[in-house]
Amino acid sequence: MAVLDPLRSVVRPHHVRRTTEALAEILGHRFARPELLDQAVTHPSATAKKTYERLEFLGDRVLGLVIADMVYRAYPAEAEGALARRFAALARREALAQVAEAIDLGPHLRISRGEEEQGGRSSHSLLADACEAVIGALYLDGGLPAAQAFVERWWRPLLDQQAEPPQDAKTALQEWAQGQGLPLPHYRLCGSAGPAHDPVFDIEVSLPGREPARAQGRSRRSAEAAAAALLLARLRVEADG
Repeated sequence: MAVLDPLRSVVRPHHVRRTTEALAEILGHRFARPELLDQAVTHPSATAKKTYERLEFLGDRVLGLVIADMVYRAYPAEAEGALARRFAALARREALAQVAEAIDLGPHLRISRGEEEQGGRSSHSLLADACEAVIGALYLDGGLPAAQAFVERWWRPLLDQQAEPPQDAKTALQEWAQGQGLPLPHYRLCGSAGPAHDPVFDIEVSLPGREPARAQGRSRRSAEAAAAALLLARLRVEADG
């Protein structure tokens, strides 16, 4: 009688240990507990005992601390509001997915065949989750210095691109509406499409007496921001005549 491998449905590169060692080199850290990195690249669909979800939880908090420290030290004269906008732009999932792509994290992921066929390795949502898990693994294995070294290396270019504190489109639209004596913008989910692991949200934003604007995004927040930016741009054009 054949013995069934509970992970036989998992699509993964040959010689997983060598693959995670290659990833560790990219991360710039020699793992004393390489099983932590294995766990960090294991998606829940792989049906393994340990997946990246707990490490993702930890990595999210470590990332937030390191980014807050980076922003605080880089801009000693800025007020809290400006620092908060810089932090939000750097800690968002789009930034995590961008870093995950930069370190070529997708090919290292252990995912089910179903996730593989649905494009899981290129899913921004999945890549962002796994990137947070990798940060969590670095923290558990090498402490804060290991995690901080990785975050500062890959997030520093993103920070350097911020000549001015990023202006959040939703906040800008809200301030515009309040300046005109209007109620707060109303956001409505019109629908969503795509696979469950990587959906695309369709959001409409409206203000009384104005034509609504509609946009899509890979998260509700990004779709709302895109819709707000469209409406705000239109309102500014109208105001300029």
